Amino acid sequence: MKILFTGGGSGGHFYPIIAVAEALQEKAEEEKYVGIELYYMSDSPYNKRALFEAHLTYIHTTAGRSRTYLSIRNISDSLKTVFGLITSTWKLYTLFPDVIFAKGGYASFPALFAAKLLQIPVVIHESDSVPGRVNRWAGKFARYVAVSYAEAETFFPKEKVAVTGNPVRSALIDLSASGAREFFGAEAGVPIIYITGGSQGAMTINNMIVDMLPQLVEKYTVVHQIGALNLGDVKSRAALVLGQSSNKDRYKPFGYLDMSATRMIGACANIIISRAGSTIFEIAAWGTPSILIPLSGEIAHGDHQRANAYNYAHSGAAIVIEEKNLGPHLLASEIDRILGSVAIQEEMRLGARKFFKPDAAKIIAEALLNIGLEHE
Repeated sequence: MKILFTGGGSGGHFYPIIAVAEALQEKAEEEKYVGIELYYMSDSPYNKRALFEAHLTYIHTTAGRSRTYLSIRNISDSLKTVFGLITSTWKLYTLFPDVIFAKGGYASFPALFAAKLLQIPVVIHESDSVPGRVNRWAGKFARYVAVSYAEAETFFPKEKVAVTGNPVRSALIDLSASGAREFFGAEAGVPIIYITGGSQGAMTINNMIVDMLPQLVEKYTVVHQIGALNLGDVKSRAALVLGQSSNKDRYKPFGYLDMSATRMIGACANIIISRAGSTIFEIAAWGTPSILIPLSGEIAHGDHQRANAYNYAHSGAAIVIEEKNLGPHLLASEIDRILGSVAIQEEMRLGARKFFKPDAAKIIAEALLNIGLEHE
């Protein structure tokens, strides 16, 4: 059986694919399936090590972004997409997988176009409350549609959609706090704040945190995932802001947290400040109180991060601060309010655990296997 995965462009698309691939292999071992081959088609391997460890063979395709605003780059990207449609159709015809799993996004469009043309069964997954354009289109011919939020169901044919939650890698679900604080050099008894803007960072959040550092490090250890491209600049400004502060070593900047570091911060963070993409589901898996700052609707397609944030907050697991309202005094006040109350923290942890669906990857893997077996 051949199963092809497609999607990419961000960790929010890529890592759920890894989670499903892991679940597929576990299920195949349980059911004694043999000869299962897994492939990943995108315009970039994104994380070669993760592909290798998940036994996914990378197949390159060319894909261009489709912007909703005027840009000269739309012309070159349109040509990329046309070339990608032709080459992907030929590559899929040669490989002819039994089923395709797509996470959406511009990088999945060439493979989905070829799948429709070649009549290869498709399963899609939508991480956001408001689906992207590629998934809305693919939902019309997909065999099975999995969604993370119940609010996304209405965008797809009701007979083929299911609310599964978002696949999270198994290594990020069962965590151990042993050695976690030591890993970050965090003092005993000092609460830990984890700030993340996603895999590439978020400059609006980064700038706000740097301005607040002298105040924050008086009470807290601050683990800050900045984004690799922004690391040098933010570290330099943070050093100036903190100056000779006796607590300056409580600030822990990182360009990117690998799997080991992510597991550690998931186990020891007392509160997380984040955007409202797929990171929400890792936060929910950890049961950690959070403050969500969704990407503004002018940038996020369909204002999906705002919808994600409020849908998650309805569970009681988080509070939402929109960018237009974001300020150092409000953010500091909310951090102090949450970390100053054991009752509030416990209520938020309970909400997170109720929201999280740990079997998402397994449910999707079973659907892929069942459809793949029919098609063989």
